[in-house]
Amino acid sequence: MRPPQYAAAATAASTTTTISWSSSRRLLLRPPRAATPAGGVRLTVSDAELESRGFAVRRTAEGIDVAALNEVFARVGFPRRQEERLRRALEHSRVVWLSAAGEEGRPVAFARAAGDGVFNAVVWDVVVEPSCQGLGLGRAVMERLVDELRRDGVANIVLYAETRVVGFYRQLDFAMDPDGIRGMAYYRKSAFATAATSSSPPPA
Repeated sequence: MRPPQYAAAATAASTTTTISWSSSRRLLLRPPRAATPAGGVRLTVSDAELESRGFAVRRTAEGIDVAALNEVFARVGFPRRQEERLRRALEHSRVVWLSAAGEEGRPVAFARAAGDGVFNAVVWDVVVEPSCQGLGLGRAVMERLVDELRRDGVANIVLYAETRVVGFYRQLDFAMDPDGIRGMAYYRKSAFATAATSSSPPPA
């Protein structure tokens, strides 16, 4: 899932459920309350099966090669991040990723979530190395990430998704706007544009 270009979009982990931006065509999704069991989710493929296929499951950011993660971001069309800032984001996130045999620090599938650890979480940066796409690895990391959040009691899990991948998230029990609630995000660029065209400083 590509991060939206809205400065405070990460704060949208409240009851916000659906947003469709005319320019970016991203949607904010949430698992229906009744569709996901409170005790976690059933995994389509076990850790053991993934390991038999040559993929190791990682549930913390420890050992991840941040530069290699940035390369995966770039290959799938995500923006590269400043490595130090990305490391800080990982420190404050719940992370699930897969590495291939012999390349322990290099992620081939990755997902993270940030939130308050109790009520709300937002999923970010769901990526799969292009050469490994179509193997079910994106589903594997997402199922584990949602499973951990649900086991912690986090009921409200949201994400932004481009229109072309909405079907993928629907298979994971996410739904568009299940309660008819419209979300909003602070768009910092408009504030910059106002400041640039105004002779007086913007309001504090």
